[in-house]
Amino acid sequence: MVKRIFKLTRPTLAGGLALTLVLGLITGTLLAVGLRAEFTGGFGPSDWSAVRFTLLQASLSAMISVGLAVPVARALSRRSFPFRHLLIILMGAPFVLPVMVAVLGLLAVFGRAGMVNSALIWAGLEPVSIYGLQGVVLAHVFFNLPLATRLILQGWQDIPGERFRLAASLGFSTRDVGRLLERPMLRTVLPGALLVVFLVCLTSFAVALTMGGGPRATTIELAIYQAVRLDFDLGKAAYLALVQMGLGLTAAMLALRFGLPGAGFGAGLDHIARRWEAEQPVLRVIDTALIILAALFLIIPLSMVVWNGLPGIAALPTPVWVAALRSLGVALAATAISLILAISIAALSVLNKLQVVGSLGMLGIAASPLVIGTGLFIVIHPLADPALFALPVTAMVNALMALPFVLRILLPALTTTEADFGRLADGLGVDGFARLRLLWLPRLRRPLGFGAGLTAALSMGDLGVVALFAAPDQATLPLQLYRLMGAYRMQDAAAAGLLLLCLSLALFWLFDRGGGARA
Repeated sequence: MVKRIFKLTRPTLAGGLALTLVLGLITGTLLAVGLRAEFTGGFGPSDWSAVRFTLLQASLSAMISVGLAVPVARALSRRSFPFRHLLIILMGAPFVLPVMVAVLGLLAVFGRAGMVNSALIWAGLEPVSIYGLQGVVLAHVFFNLPLATRLILQGWQDIPGERFRLAASLGFSTRDVGRLLERPMLRTVLPGALLVVFLVCLTSFAVALTMGGGPRATTIELAIYQAVRLDFDLGKAAYLALVQMGLGLTAAMLALRFGLPGAGFGAGLDHIARRWEAEQPVLRVIDTALIILAALFLIIPLSMVVWNGLPGIAALPTPVWVAALRSLGVALAATAISLILAISIAALSVLNKLQVVGSLGMLGIAASPLVIGTGLFIVIHPLADPALFALPVTAMVNALMALPFVLRILLPALTTTEADFGRLADGLGVDGFARLRLLWLPRLRRPLGFGAGLTAALSMGDLGVVALFAAPDQATLPLQLYRLMGAYRMQDAAAAGLLLLCLSLALFWLFDRGGGARA
């Protein structure tokens, strides 16, 4: 045992340093925010309005996303059709989709001059406005309906096929299957899905910035941004940041608390389940319509981004291309930092059998990027111009925000690798960097590639911390796109959106494909 502990000194040290850095960034920035906050004045009417709107839009977005996801997931679970697997993969695309690109696509469909309003005007009806609460909720549903569908579909797939076969042999109707199989599963899956989507919407900044439409549609994060960039009231920004952090931690703890275990259907042979009770023609039509509508809801806005942006991409001004290079640099730096932190923390957790270490590493999911950015701004501002640190801070915060997802991907794979080959590696004296090079990297290429692609895509499309720090000549591509939209240069904005979409998907594909090759 002493020999084993001695051999693991270097990985343990690296993991300890990585975990200290992560916790230091989160707690240190929170402490800086707390010390700078001014508690004497209390909340004004506009601050309470921001809190109410934040909770309202997050609650509505979560309920609508999950409510629509249930019938879509059920339809996907009981129908087999060509390209079904491709459609399920497409359901994960909005998670890595840059927010600004999705906003452009939604505006092309639902905006003032979009397809929907054009059809309403042609029919002699009043056009609808996408800005305000309805626009924020619509954008969040676009992002989170696929996420909720994937989470709930996994619940259906966890019900063994033998249970459906037994239900068919007993002559169960659709109502019986729903009562005895589907509803128990949904009771375990829905609370977690609701809280995850709520947490994602709670910390959304770019959607509120572009779709909010006025003081009545201001979230807490948008109020923090306005307090720093427009009013330079760091005390108020710190106070709001504490409230945002409190809401995020509460939602994260509830998500962990209500992430209930499975419904206890037992094991099966993982055969594809034939759903005999759902083979009625009416149910087939309903399921087909739901699947088509969900696919169109995702595909049409993205198609409009490509259609509108393609003619102008060759004529994009030089600042857009320079901003794209900055975004690439930030994304690659964030990916490298996130992978180093994830491998180090995962090694500390798995080799020393400390599950709490993995949980602490995922603490960043409860922290808002803008709250951490506000804390870093407060720390840096008395010492230097924060704009000088805009890109390094953006890369670090993006890495920290992606870390929980990378850890969630990496921890199970590393646990399996050590369980299968750890004793053999110990017996051969393979430790430290040699263990990383000869055992972990070959066995973990696939999860590392997926985690790297996820981090790079999320960082490429981020519009949060950089909006807080960046000077006019330091814009990344999402910030440059937002400025083009603000200047009503919609043709250039559409082309920049297409460029951002292509770069984000290309980074995700290259890392994911590179990790899977010869894994």
